[in-house]
Amino acid sequence: MNYQTSPGAPVRSGVPEHGRVPKYYAVKAKIALMVDELGEGGQLPTERDLALRYEVSRETVRQALRELLLEGRLRRRGRGTVVAGPKLEQPLSLASYTEGVRRQGRRPGRSLISLDRFPCPEALAPEVGAERGEPVWHMERVLLADDERVGLESTYVSEARVPRLDTEFDPDSSFYAYLHDRLGISFGDADERIETVLATPREALLIGTPPALPMLLLHRVSRDTAGRPLERVRTLYRGDRFSFTTHLGQQN
Repeated sequence: MNYQTSPGAPVRSGVPEHGRVPKYYAVKAKIALMVDELGEGGQLPTERDLALRYEVSRETVRQALRELLLEGRLRRRGRGTVVAGPKLEQPLSLASYTEGVRRQGRRPGRSLISLDRFPCPEALAPEVGAERGEPVWHMERVLLADDERVGLESTYVSEARVPRLDTEFDPDSSFYAYLHDRLGISFGDADERIETVLATPREALLIGTPPALPMLLLHRVSRDTAGRPLERVRTLYRGDRFSFTTHLGQQN
């Protein structure tokens, strides 16, 4: 069997065992080679030019480009299509989003959408260490990397733990750094779950993506070093701009 030599590449470049390759996929493979040659920021020919080059319909080219866009290999710029940069690698750890983006030489940022207080519902109470009906903060922010919108973060935390969140905290900065530096609260451990979803129309509008773009959804419930519940976070990351990494070790 003709295996790809590139680590992590699909076996036989994704060709089915019966050997019949969909026409769009053959075009996609050719465009992918062009993407590698052009490099980040390189401008692709128009759909019409690609259709003429590969002697296929524009709809076939469109389907190939659509997959490469969803995979994060390409991105739209104005009316054209250019080669995207590498995906941001976010570690699955207690490190903040800010730290993860900075490690890759990008400039992190956040844009505040809303900061509200509401009575804690029963289902949320044990996750943030509050009693039912006690005030809880909900902070919603768009995640930025070099001013590009890449995600949407919702944070829930008890007002009793963070009483002056609305007056002391800069919403463009790291919440974890604020807890540690201003309040002396450190994270001890967390439970995290990851799934793939499609953004709601509102979420897609805030992040600036089409609703059909797959998202990576992270649910995190964190505790402080004393084991007390601290925060609940729901974060949507663009599936075309993010991958997640972790280190696995042998358990004793």
